[in-house]
Amino acid sequence: MKLLQERIRREGIVRSHDVLIVSHFLNHQLDPQLFLAMAKEWQKRFKGKRIDKIMTIEASGIALAVVAGLVMEVPVVFAKKRGSVTLDDDQYCATVYSYTQKKSYAIRVEKDLLKPGEHLLIIDDFLANGQAVLGLAEIARQAECVLEGVGIAIEKGYQPGAALLRERGLDVQSLAVIRSMDPQSGAIEFDEAEAV
Repeated sequence: MKLLQERIRREGIVRSHDVLIVSHFLNHQLDPQLFLAMAKEWQKRFKGKRIDKIMTIEASGIALAVVAGLVMEVPVVFAKKRGSVTLDDDQYCATVYSYTQKKSYAIRVEKDLLKPGEHLLIIDDFLANGQAVLGLAEIARQAECVLEGVGIAIEKGYQPGAALLRERGLDVQSLAVIRSMDPQSGAIEFDEAEAV
């Protein structure tokens, strides 16, 4: 998606070969107009698939998922990373390893929020190693839901996540696929085949 690529080039900050800061428009300060354009692009890419709900993980995926839910006219469920007194004990749970935080954590969704046979679309901001998506896919499996696809804002194409998910048969639609990042120059190379 050219619009997203342009924003990344203009406002993204390359901290290392693996760390891209996009806090000015994607995951700290949010650009609703950009999110609307992204949601419409995912709607086009998943056209013809039945989507009953969108699922994401807290926190950065929530805003993207809500706008996509608005465009696709479906509810959004997000997996919580922390326990809470408001969470029912009857939950689906999966373990996710965070490479950025260097630790594993549990994600949870209350069982009554996902019904067997529902068709789900996962939306998230970044795809690097694929662990968050695999955790959400595990929750979908436990709930006996059909996982129709995965919508990603920014994929780090040089990391193994997308290949891992596609090997498992998942339809991954990333709006910007980064081939490489150079922290010295700040240069970002995109996979132009994915640009629309």
